[in-house]
Amino acid sequence: MKSVFAAVLAAAVLAHVLGANAEQERTAASIQQAVPELEFDSIADFFKLPDGMNFGEVSGVAVNSKGHVFVFTRSNSAGGPAYAPTAAQLLEFNPRGQFVREIGKALYAWSFAHTVRIDRDDNIWAVDKGSDMIVKFNPAGRVTMVFGRRRESADSETGPWERPDPPLAHVDGLFRQPTDVAWDSQGNTYISDGYINSRVAKYDRNGDWVKSWGERGTGPGQFRLPHAIAVDRNDQIYVGDRSNRRIQVFDTDGRFLRMFSIDVPAPPGTRPVNGNVPTGAALANTIGAPNSICITPGPNQVMFVGESTFPGRLFKVSLEGKVLGVLGKSGRLLKQFSGVHQLACPSEREVYAAETSNWRVQKLILK
Repeated sequence: MKSVFAAVLAAAVLAHVLGANAEQERTAASIQQAVPELEFDSIADFFKLPDGMNFGEVSGVAVNSKGHVFVFTRSNSAGGPAYAPTAAQLLEFNPRGQFVREIGKALYAWSFAHTVRIDRDDNIWAVDKGSDMIVKFNPAGRVTMVFGRRRESADSETGPWERPDPPLAHVDGLFRQPTDVAWDSQGNTYISDGYINSRVAKYDRNGDWVKSWGERGTGPGQFRLPHAIAVDRNDQIYVGDRSNRRIQVFDTDGRFLRMFSIDVPAPPGTRPVNGNVPTGAALANTIGAPNSICITPGPNQVMFVGESTFPGRLFKVSLEGKVLGVLGKSGRLLKQFSGVHQLACPSEREVYAAETSNWRVQKLILK
């Protein structure tokens, strides 16, 4: 297989830049290695939308036990204002990519789509960053639980969240720009709460508040942006701490177990779809930053990780943090990516990648 990089010099330069965060480097299991490029196909025109309908930015994708695909997209905003429009639609497709229905049309929680997940009972969970809410639908598409509460339109103080320093105090059961949701084998729910609160919240199977852990920072158990969350078959909880460029692992009580980072330099000549090529510390902070994560089912689990804005690749990673391969590169064509915001991996060979910058979901078949 081809190697993503062969130049020892490139790895040395990246290691030098990353050395600025000495505490993280000592604690994290950083992986620097020549990583194989994995062969894969992207299915062209897989999703059949109704005539006249298009995706907007696609922030979420999930697959249920019947192979139906759920897409959470920042559409439905043509009639809104230029600033802060309503931008969320939840769409369902059958295993052949044919449109089935829209779920929760004009729902009160819809503001700014972030992620969608399916639990083991095929309930559908949507995380809306704009309304600060997580909504649970049953398989029929009816709301059965809501978590958090949006600020009321009638309140004079309703507006965008600010990011004061020191951070705002946490409030049990209320969220500030949440990002993702996952469950353990006992049915407990874990919510990454995300852009403002820098924590993980835990509820029991009945929807009752249990606890939260984490705060803003760079040490073990702290977060700068917990952007994605997943749970393995042993009930270990993986949190994509995007702005700290690492994945942290916890037990179900929130005890820190370990963390690792993905240190695979960008191939020479790589350019982002949007913006300038980052350099120096800005480049080091984007390499391997976990924008999205999913864990395959079954006894031999692996993780797929979507890189943030640049270079925008996908990685196949062992649960111990070893990078097993890389998929694709930055770009607009099929098999290229930009802003992979959520991944769904119903098997080790089938992966769905939701892209914000490219306004699409790609169905990937690994060879």
